[in-house]
Amino acid sequence: MAETRRYGFESFDCAPALRLEAQEQVARMQTEALNARLDRLEALIERLERRLWLTVFGVVGVILGQAAQSIMERLP
Repeated sequence: MAETRRYGFESFDCAPALRLEAQEQVARMQTEALNARLDRLEALIERLERRLWLTVFGVVGVILGQAAQSIMERLP
């Protein structure tokens, strides 16, 4: 906490200032926890997206394989 000095007065911490400081610290901790959760969710979504693309490419590969097999069977 920044300390300002005024002539003839001693600096002191009062209850409202301490309560405000505690609330700011709690808000900062909550924000950090929320950011950590968002980072984990983002990583989870990226893994899910990779799995989805692998599935899409797998299905397309099977379809193309069946089409190629069908063409090969009809050739003399």
